[in-house]
Amino acid sequence: MFEKLQYYFSFPLVGYALTVALLVSLCASLLGVTLVLKRFSFIGDGLSHVAFGAMAVATVTGLSNQMIIILPITVISAVLILRTSRNTRIRGDASTAMISVGALATGYMLINLFSKSANVAGDVCSTLFGSTSILTLDRKEVLLCTGLSVIVLLVFVLFYNKIFAVTFDENFSKATGINADLYNLIIAVITAMIIVLAMSLVGSLLISALIIFPSITAMRVFRSFRSVIVCSAIISVVCAGSGFIVSLLCETPVGATIVTADIVVFFIFSAVAGIKK
Repeated sequence: MFEKLQYYFSFPLVGYALTVALLVSLCASLLGVTLVLKRFSFIGDGLSHVAFGAMAVATVTGLSNQMIIILPITVISAVLILRTSRNTRIRGDASTAMISVGALATGYMLINLFSKSANVAGDVCSTLFGSTSILTLDRKEVLLCTGLSVIVLLVFVLFYNKIFAVTFDENFSKATGINADLYNLIIAVITAMIIVLAMSLVGSLLISALIIFPSITAMRVFRSFRSVIVCSAIISVVCAGSGFIVSLLCETPVGATIVTADIVVFFIFSAVAGIKK
């Protein structure tokens, strides 16, 4: 087993893939705590569908760097979801469902109509559930992922107190002079960035698991905001690393293996919580 791992990690691409997996999982877990507490975790699933539609557009246009289209469209959609969710006629998860399902259907239609590949079903399945593309990342893509991850971490650290206040009591935050709308917008934009980064890791349908599972797992045992964030980050990184290694050894899909590890840890923490009670 160790010889097999040593052989795999002798290739730089495997190291790149592990680095991206750890960074994306860390950022997703930090943001997930805020989204779950604000009851806005469904935005991750909605934006993942939008990212799939944007990927389809980039594929049809034949761009070599698909991030040029995917990232702006996903960020704009995050802002639209945030705005329309406050509309008196279209509220809550209805706006998210409208945008996400519309983007998913449009993307699938474009791939079927203008695909240059003979294996359309295989391309769609690999995009939705993740594929081996995580093992084909080049140095530029890893640097881009690292840069975006650093931005996410800096924003979360620098504005920790403001995010904490907006998460628990938005009305009180506004009364104390905090621009809650601005920080909600920042959270939405960061969510879009993480969704785009995680597409090659777990696929567009499994991205929400990286956001939701570590946070709700940590909440099973811990109660304070800071302890939940720290525990969530540790769980996410450990599950990402262990899931990645298991996928190499057992030749299973990377994304599905990482999510399975998150599920196993969730049940372990649930058992611990039951014992404590």
